[in-house]
Formats: sequence, C-alpha cells, structure tokens
Amino acid sequence: MTVDISPDRIRGEFAARVAEISGQSVLLCYQCGMCSGGCPMTFAMDLLPRQVMRLVQLGLDEGLEVSETPWLCASCLTCSVRCPRGIDVARVMEAVRQLSLRKNVDHVDVSQLTPERLGELPQIALVSGFRKLTS
Repeated sequence: MTVDISPDRIRGEFAARVAEISGQSVLLCYQCGMCSGGCPMTFAMDLLPRQVMRLVQLGLDEGLEVSETPWLCASCLTCSVRCPRGIDVARVMEAVRQLSLRKNVDHVDVSQLTPERLGELPQIALVSGFRKLTS
C-alpha cells in the first residue's frame, strides 16, 4: 500500500479535527517516546501512544480506524504528565475515539453487557467506557 504524505495531508482535515476536539497541537510532538515509556497499557496495544501521535501528525486516519490503541487507553494521564512538550496525549486519544465514533466505528457495545457483568466492573471503567462511547 502506498501512502501519500504531503503538506496538504499533514495539515489536512483529520489532523485539524483532532486538534480542534482535543485542543492540542500534535505537531509539537517530536517522538521522544516518553508517553509510550510510561503507559501502563502498552502491553495490550497494537500501536504505541507515540505511534498514534505520528499517525495523527501525518493525517493517516486509515491506520487509526482499525487500531485498538485509542480504545485501550486508560485515560490515566501518565502520558500527558510525562510529555516534555506539554501535549495532553490522553486528550488526543479521546479525540481519535470521538472521530471514530462519528464514523460509526464502534469497538464496545455497552448494551451487550449483562447486569451481572455491569455489577462486577469498577465504576471508573464504566465512566471511562461511557465517556469513550459518547460522541
């Protein structure tokens, strides 16, 4: 697969929408890896947080549509605290989730959870899950 990376794409609609929703300038990221190094969920992610940042920088939303990483993000803010450029990476992840949901790409169906399962889940997981599923 050939990917066209051009200034138009980098400054295109996807990167602009992520910036608008998150309030963050992803172009400030210089790929130091501090976000990925501190993330407690990287063991389960298919892309590291810094890779998500790079895909957003390059305007490559196709790669993020199939990625589980934004959905596995625990929103613990470790990445945001560790970022030397002051980027709130967790807000960028939330923006990526929002844009996926707006395309009707859903990774979790809360209505499929049984009442027993809902009772077993910690409240923070429910709050995070509902926040991730609300557009």
